[in-house]
Amino acid sequence: MQISFRRYLTPWRHRPARRSHGRRVSLLSPRSAAGQVFLVQVVIVVLLVCAAVAVIALQSSRDALRQGRRESVVAAQTFANAPGVAEAFRSRDPSAVLQPGAEAVRKRAGVDFVVAMSTEGIRYSYPYPEEIGKKFVGTIEPALQGRTVVEQAGGPPLPAGEGTAVQAVVPVRDSSGTVVGLVSAGITVKNVSARWTPQLPITVGAGAAALALTTVGTTLVARRLRRQTHGLAPVELARMYEHHDAVLHAVREGVLITDADGRLLLANDEARHLLGLPAGAQGSPVRDLGLPEPIAHLLTSRETVTDEVHLAGDRLLSVNKRPTFPQAAGEGSVVTLRDTTELAAVTGRAELARGRLALLYESGLRIGTTLDVRRTAQELADGAVPQFADVVTVDLLDAVLRGSEPSTGGWRHLRRTAIGEGQRKIPVFPLGDVIAFLPGTPQMRALHEGRGVLEADLRAARGWQEQDPERAREALEHGLRSLVTVPLRARGVPLGVANFYRTEDSPAFEPEDLAFAEELAARAAVAVDNARRFTREHAMAVTLQRSLLPRGQPDQDALEVAWRYLPAEAGVGGDWFDVIPLPGARVALVMGDVVGHGLHAAATMGRLRTAVHNFSTLDLPVEEVLGHLDDLVVRMDQEDGTGDGTDGHEGMGVTGATCLYAIYDPVAAKCTVARAGHPDPLVVRPDGTVAFADVPASAPLGLGGHPFETAEVALPEASRLVLYTDGLVEDRTRDLDVGLEALRRALAGAAVRTPEEACQVVIDALRPARPVDDIALLVARTRRFPPSRVAEWEVPSDPAVVPSVRARCREQLAEWDLEDMAFATELIISELVTNGIRYGAPPVTARLLYGRCLICEVSDASSTSPRLRRAAATDEGGRGLFLVAQFAQHWGTRYTPRGKVIWAEQMLHGGAAAAADHTPVDVLLEQFGDTSL
Repeated sequence: MQISFRRYLTPWRHRPARRSHGRRVSLLSPRSAAGQVFLVQVVIVVLLVCAAVAVIALQSSRDALRQGRRESVVAAQTFANAPGVAEAFRSRDPSAVLQPGAEAVRKRAGVDFVVAMSTEGIRYSYPYPEEIGKKFVGTIEPALQGRTVVEQAGGPPLPAGEGTAVQAVVPVRDSSGTVVGLVSAGITVKNVSARWTPQLPITVGAGAAALALTTVGTTLVARRLRRQTHGLAPVELARMYEHHDAVLHAVREGVLITDADGRLLLANDEARHLLGLPAGAQGSPVRDLGLPEPIAHLLTSRETVTDEVHLAGDRLLSVNKRPTFPQAAGEGSVVTLRDTTELAAVTGRAELARGRLALLYESGLRIGTTLDVRRTAQELADGAVPQFADVVTVDLLDAVLRGSEPSTGGWRHLRRTAIGEGQRKIPVFPLGDVIAFLPGTPQMRALHEGRGVLEADLRAARGWQEQDPERAREALEHGLRSLVTVPLRARGVPLGVANFYRTEDSPAFEPEDLAFAEELAARAAVAVDNARRFTREHAMAVTLQRSLLPRGQPDQDALEVAWRYLPAEAGVGGDWFDVIPLPGARVALVMGDVVGHGLHAAATMGRLRTAVHNFSTLDLPVEEVLGHLDDLVVRMDQEDGTGDGTDGHEGMGVTGATCLYAIYDPVAAKCTVARAGHPDPLVVRPDGTVAFADVPASAPLGLGGHPFETAEVALPEASRLVLYTDGLVEDRTRDLDVGLEALRRALAGAAVRTPEEACQVVIDALRPARPVDDIALLVARTRRFPPSRVAEWEVPSDPAVVPSVRARCREQLAEWDLEDMAFATELIISELVTNGIRYGAPPVTARLLYGRCLICEVSDASSTSPRLRRAAATDEGGRGLFLVAQFAQHWGTRYTPRGKVIWAEQMLHGGAAAAADHTPVDVLLEQFGDTSL
């Protein structure tokens, strides 16, 4: 070995000497000792030069500043004591007198500025005239007391350049010794510093000369040292080789050196171990060592190799190869070997971990994109296939799908919610099936234990097979191999389980896969729980919304109505509408909009809708209904304003509402409308023309104290009255005028459509893609009450005509084939006409309306309303309204501009008419004499 080692090292002894000839610049290389000494000397010279420059600059600056202070004081004193200066300060235009003199002194004295100023510090002179009249920058208080001030201060630009000024401020005294002004003179620091800069070249030149001498001296010394150390002593050379040999055999990297003939000159211990070389391998040809052909070819070739991986037995070796002396032809090569087998395994695990992290990241982006429970479960199943599992199923509790809080009582019954499969179809429970898991199944174990369960070999998983033996057998035949079941838990509450399956084409699950599945399920469980809670809140909001809006159309003869209500994406809003039957076959239409969104807006809408129903029951005029609603909104605002504002309830504080209230009379074919801040309704005439109803606009509800104007619109039969909220015609991308025009175009031709068809056409044309406000739309087609079913008589103010009214009523009923209702109707109209004659004012009119019910109306010019009361046994009257209330289904009073109308309704079949057959009049009258009632 010693001989081989010397053979290997023999060329090194002469190569460095030959390579150094003619390359003198390398003597001062930073890698050599001479170069490092030279760098130290250069640093020392530079530091000395910098220190000298700093000392000179500091000393010169001090001297220059001291001289500048003296010059500034002299210049200021000279100008302040010049003849006529004190009188110039008292002149009418000091600047005109002082400015020329100050500039003359500045130029002669060699200072940068001479400034004359008032005792308040206002400049009378300055090198730049535009600065005259401005405030002097500096200290003047000591000068006002008669002292001289010398300081450094910044100020406006100067001819010498900007910078801090060394300035002196001296007082100007008049003949009496009074300070009448101030004079300041100075030079800039820039000019002061310029006085020492001429000395800088001398210092830098001296440093450069010293640096040149250092370079020459170091070069000479380096040459001499190289010549003296060209041959090393044998002891020192042996020690150096011993150190190299120890390092060579201690490194964990194989080193091989071959010569130009392909012989192995050197192999360290690591190389022998990696290649399995025999003990006497050194000096032998590489081809005779029994190495694998790729390795032998690489060692004997002259090509350069960088990080090539070769297989040697069961090891993966990373190989690098370089020539020993690149500039000399026919020399050998040095080869390094590094075992990367373990590194490859670690790299594989790192790649697997990186893939798992990427899958977790992608799952975080893909799972929970919507607030739908089923969709979220499907995103979990799809996200894990095929990167982690071949088949994924998600089973959730039914309570989770409904949005309810899950309980332990329903753990055994889970519903198959999502399935994510690869290319191979595995027989599993289909979607929607309710699965009753047995206690020993992995699913139930995962739910009860609150952690994942790993079944590495499903052929040995008895609990899994016992759940459904036939289905389990088929799954195993299709290649199902292993299972990981993890619970979906959020806030400590189990929501269901996720099942990850692998087939025979994939490696079986391992414990680290279980940890990954638990992490993935934990993230998905949060999204599922968020979707569950949203489902619950959405169901509550929808329930509230449906309870506050009309659920069906009421019975009435005047209008054919259709409507649409579309909530905004933000949730429940404050839009509402209503169709309310009124006495006299009339119908009230209501459309309103509460400002804001949320449960508070919806609750406010419900209160207003209830109030409209109550006001409609009183049969108030449209303007009075809006007036009462306005008062109600004002009171609600006041209640919210005086309440505790720290509760943080959504949408607290009603800022207002809009409302449109209309009453359609089918007998007169007219509609009385009033609107409080609401959009104008549209009227589609029977000929197809579309126009706004031109209802006067009034202030929105909640402002208080504003009257509401009404308009009477004639609506021929088959006209369409269209009511809507602003969410239909206005949004972020569309102005109100554009939306109204689009609504007009959509309604064009609506005369040939039913209200349902018209509603759908309008919604399809104007509905925004992402509505930010509620949309309410109501289309009503008018019907005219047939004149043949209206009977009306003028009644003279004489009680004797009551029998004739009954007779005409009986004749009219016979004409309508309503003889079975004649008795009750005659009794009702007789009592109402008698009350109108006795207690009302002429004219008295009686009217019968035959529609879905029979309506008796008696009107007079009096505003006094009759009241139902209990008559005593001795009273001669007071029983008429009682009889009317017993025979009629409904009765009441409504007021008109000309008086009042008392009305009574009877059902056409059953109701009051039928009650008359079972309740004789004598029995009813006898009840008034029974004191126990």
